[in-house]
Amino acid sequence: MSQTITIDPVTRLEGHGKVTIQLNDQGEVTDAHFHVTQVRGFERFSEGRPFYEMPSLMARICGICPVSHLIASAKACEAIMSVRIPHTAAQLRRMLNLAQMVQSHALSFFYLSSPDLILGMEADPKVRNILGVAAAKPELGRAGIGLRRFGQHIIELLGNKRIHPGWVVPGGVTEPLAQAKRDEILAMIPEAYANLGLGIGWYKQVAENFKPEIDVFANFPSLYMGLINEDESIEFTDGALRLIDAQGNTIDEGITASKYNEVIGEAVEPYSYTKFAYYKPLGYPDGSYRVGPLARLNIVKSMGTPKAEKELAEFKQLANGPVESSFYYHHARLVEMLYGIEKIEQILSDPLILDKHVRATAGVNRLEGSGQAEAPRGTLNHHYRVDENGKMTWANLVIATGQNNNAMNKGVAQAAKHYIKDGKFSEGILNRVEAVVRTFDPCLSCSTHAYGQMPLILTLVSSQGEVVDQVVRG
Repeated sequence: MSQTITIDPVTRLEGHGKVTIQLNDQGEVTDAHFHVTQVRGFERFSEGRPFYEMPSLMARICGICPVSHLIASAKACEAIMSVRIPHTAAQLRRMLNLAQMVQSHALSFFYLSSPDLILGMEADPKVRNILGVAAAKPELGRAGIGLRRFGQHIIELLGNKRIHPGWVVPGGVTEPLAQAKRDEILAMIPEAYANLGLGIGWYKQVAENFKPEIDVFANFPSLYMGLINEDESIEFTDGALRLIDAQGNTIDEGITASKYNEVIGEAVEPYSYTKFAYYKPLGYPDGSYRVGPLARLNIVKSMGTPKAEKELAEFKQLANGPVESSFYYHHARLVEMLYGIEKIEQILSDPLILDKHVRATAGVNRLEGSGQAEAPRGTLNHHYRVDENGKMTWANLVIATGQNNNAMNKGVAQAAKHYIKDGKFSEGILNRVEAVVRTFDPCLSCSTHAYGQMPLILTLVSSQGEVVDQVVRG
């Protein structure tokens, strides 16, 4: 008899989602989907607001990666203003974004995913969490906490707040870096290197123990996209996008924020509030692609910093061509964290880093503008339209999780079909299906934005738990 297995909620994620797995009469998996069940409305909220308010408003989309939204939003506003921000402001923004990347990757790897890697996929769910990690491997628990603290404290020093700093504004940043703060950040760097060294060393020792998972965790050919510099090194804040195919061949490059809207489309599916991004010339779903740490390392030729360059070369040896298994998102995050620490150290040695000129000013010079940046989870694009008075008339946000959405769904189905046989499954098997989603580190709060008229079920429940009334739309 046919059956549906539901995992609700998917645990150790940022946001609310569930997985449904459909079985046929023989107990074989026929299909599986990852459902994003929450919805946000920031695109509509922005209408009527002055465009210069957008960065601080858009940062409220997410408490984990507010900096990426700040930067992408500010860049869209600067396109409307037609200004180029000062060099020092660009460097300070780059450092802020890298600090966020380090703390977010530390959260994903050490807090959300390492319980599976340290305690095992079959471990008791009561201990399969960061507290269990701290008990089993206290040095790794401390390293993860230390790396997250490193990134968050830099954000606090630069932006005066750890979460939702308003320091990034259209035209640059609100205040320059003080020498005392620069010296404080520099003093934190040796400990950050030591903590990350522990994480990388431990991961390399245990990764091969998970070869069965590596083989079926969203392991398939796909397209990959990410920001890249002119010298083909990794980039998080500036540069342009490159899209490669499953063999590593470049399909499109030089994709600026304004061109992005010409080549990237968004599809909708009835089972999720998150849209599905795709490369328009190939259509949907053939044009679906992956973004984020795995995609970025597949695309770049170098990291641009010596320690991360060595780790990239080792990462590239995992496959003859692009690394396909999404299990290796974990490895890629560690390499990117190392790059982030090195790059922050380099930026602080810039002789102009304490310069006082950190903001350009202008009014409305164009009625439309787009901005893009790399969030920890992948490419982020903000696209705005304004009227002559600078009031927002329309906005569209394309989030990394929506760009990985097709790959996550394919990965969930791939793992479910591999592990569930004859209708039999264990808690550990279902945890592996969840773990596929965790490799992508989706941010579901960021990713859900209404398109057209959203289906809605509103239920009124009495204090005794009885359904008093229900309204259904769509």
